[in-house]
Amino acid sequence: MLGLPGNVLKLNDAAWVLAETDRTPMQVGVLASFSMPDGAGPSYLEDLFRSWREVKTFQPPFNYVLRGPGLPRWKQLADDQIDLDYHLRHSAVPSPGGERELGVLVSRLHSARMNRKYPLWECHVIEGVAPGKWSLYIKVHHSQIDGVGGIRLAKRMFSIDPDRRDMLPPWAVGTHGPDQSGIAPKSASRPAEATAFDPLAVAKGGASVAGSLARTFGETFVGPRDDLRAAPYRAPHSVLNGRINAPRRFATQNYDMERMRKIGSAAGGSINDVFLTVCGGALRRYMAELGQLPDESLTANVPVSVRAEGEAQVGNAITFLYAKLGTDVDDPVERFNAVRSSTQLGKQRLPKVGSGLMDAYTTGLMGPFLGQAMAGVGGFGSPAFNIVVSNVPGFREERYFDGSKLEEYYPLSLLFHGQALNITGVSNDGSFCIGYTGCRDTLPSLQKIAVYSGEALDELESAVGL
Repeated sequence: MLGLPGNVLKLNDAAWVLAETDRTPMQVGVLASFSMPDGAGPSYLEDLFRSWREVKTFQPPFNYVLRGPGLPRWKQLADDQIDLDYHLRHSAVPSPGGERELGVLVSRLHSARMNRKYPLWECHVIEGVAPGKWSLYIKVHHSQIDGVGGIRLAKRMFSIDPDRRDMLPPWAVGTHGPDQSGIAPKSASRPAEATAFDPLAVAKGGASVAGSLARTFGETFVGPRDDLRAAPYRAPHSVLNGRINAPRRFATQNYDMERMRKIGSAAGGSINDVFLTVCGGALRRYMAELGQLPDESLTANVPVSVRAEGEAQVGNAITFLYAKLGTDVDDPVERFNAVRSSTQLGKQRLPKVGSGLMDAYTTGLMGPFLGQAMAGVGGFGSPAFNIVVSNVPGFREERYFDGSKLEEYYPLSLLFHGQALNITGVSNDGSFCIGYTGCRDTLPSLQKIAVYSGEALDELESAVGL
């Protein structure tokens, strides 16, 4: 599906296009790192890249180009209208290579806005990080894909079979191309019978959306009824919430999910509660060292997927909840309890409606913030929130591409004026891979936040007696 009639983007997708500037490119990305198969020769990666260059069949969203003026819309290009050599790049980090050099390269690649003359994606094959290793960096415009949509595309692209070869590259898989995962599709259930339009159900859903928005923004004006309840535009001012520039920094962390699960269970919560608590602890320490720790807790905007199971389409299917990160709490267990309670309060605000009405809810919830972004006035006045923190379910099993094992899968996200840091985690075969995307000028020591996250996890683990 392309969205509205005439291939016009849905409002929630169009906002990412209309808010884009050179200082705020609206793209998301992934850095996937692989180990080559046993016995791979010195020409393995060169042969792989050469084979990719021969594949000139494109699936959505890789064959969509943005058109205007007026409301942004997609035009689908024929295969022979797409210049693959522009989109596909072969890069290498400086010898002797290493994770730091890879991070520097990806930070630069993610800083550059994509040219709207072309379909809005790039694919970079990167070598030289370590012997027997290679990496893949892909970026796509956020108007075309969200975190869960990106994972579903990747699941169709990477196989569970280590012996599979001659696999198709990302653009030939897309959202509608061949599924090369090797996982048998779920048995088709009997299609639901078509139901007549029910105006009463629509009215009830609309009332639920209106009620949720009224309660949320009511607390913006009069203050939340609970100290742990977060509301839009009630976040404290912080170093994260000024104007930003284009250069990005990118850092990573990788934790064992079973370890996080045990910590969450011992503390009485979930892996996501652990993740948010760790982020809060890292930011508390980082800001305290800068002498800029707010007295009130930072507020996180937490994306929530509303994409139906198995749905594959271009565009976004997310809404958001607000939660406090407990940056005003020193004790890690007390911080965990505060985060868990705040997240639960945020979930209570979400209306119980279908995807269509949820789009309307998201538009109403994020409208003021996206309106600021599109007007170019973000970073002035009270922040709607301090940071976006996202947890995306990823791969449950080992995955491979042409025999190369997927070792790490790190998400990169977008930033706005008024939001200089994004933290996103994705699960991968028992590991929890976290990507930290920050504004280089605002957060010159971004790596410290990543390191402090690991230390905050150690502190919480010790505090719950593990």
